[in-house]
Amino acid sequence: MPRVRELEVFQLILPFGRRSESLLVKLTDHGGMTGWGEAISPQPKTWSRLEETLAALLVGVDWEHPDAVPSGDPAVDMACWDLWTRMRGVPLAEAIGGTRTSLMATVRLSPDPSVESLVSRVNQQVCAGYGHVTLDVRPGWDVEPVRAVRQAYPALTLAVDCGNAYSDLGQLVALDAYGLEVVERPFPVGDVYAHASLQDQVAASVAVEPGSTAELDDYLTLRAAKVLLLRPSSFPSLSEARRAHDRAAAAGWDIQCAGGQGAGLSRAATVAVASLPGCTLPCDVTQPPKQNQIVTPIVGANAGVVAVPLTQPGLGHTIDEERVRRLAKESFHA
Repeated sequence: MPRVRELEVFQLILPFGRRSESLLVKLTDHGGMTGWGEAISPQPKTWSRLEETLAALLVGVDWEHPDAVPSGDPAVDMACWDLWTRMRGVPLAEAIGGTRTSLMATVRLSPDPSVESLVSRVNQQVCAGYGHVTLDVRPGWDVEPVRAVRQAYPALTLAVDCGNAYSDLGQLVALDAYGLEVVERPFPVGDVYAHASLQDQVAASVAVEPGSTAELDDYLTLRAAKVLLLRPSSFPSLSEARRAHDRAAAAGWDIQCAGGQGAGLSRAATVAVASLPGCTLPCDVTQPPKQNQIVTPIVGANAGVVAVPLTQPGLGHTIDEERVRRLAKESFHA
């Protein structure tokens, strides 16, 4: 039964890419075992809430399972799972029901200055071993780049991520002519009827990204999509993400796990969730930059394949604590 002796929380400003922010939680039990968790781009009040309430929830308190810790915070929940599974000597993927030893990966390509440049970048990724590419599209950058990539690579498995940026069906229906596997996040979150209307008109599978099982139920009820885009960091707990997986799989949906930002811990949790049996589509943990990661080995794809760390307990990665402390903008200890 875990009993946390001390905890530390770190606010990191990651130095590469878009200088995103991560919040890391470290738990240490009385035997010296540690567990780590991460929240990506936490809400402004998260820091003060954790500082005020986390010690009372965890320090010196016995708990039998991570679900027994009522934190409501993904970083705390992940740290509890990491500590709990390390104490039992089992990998996180195995503990939550994962069955895969490796995962196929997609690579995500943002809009380019030119169509020719985009096709060249696709070529680089295909040569690097990727058989699945996701293109970020937006109004004004959609049909022409997709057409060019499809003409250059007729057999490539291709998806598009719309970033919730569309308000009508026209261009999205036009994209369906290019043999897309998935159209991700076409409309604003919560516009269930627009998603349902699009799914009725295209052969591609529409993918939605709910942040709770209640939101997912709305999409399931109207058959408004065929794919769950499952981002574990968007859920308050890994158990809640697992429940979303179970409901989507029971409805016959495909599932794609995503989580390419942060310092590496959230990516590692995404890989564990992606090993669940219903996660049938290539996972997305490949967003750069890898230089931001504070874990060894680095979480990412090699020739389009991501390894699931099943020989190490917990998240399966070693934390570079010296680098964490160097990157920390703020920290507190209890």
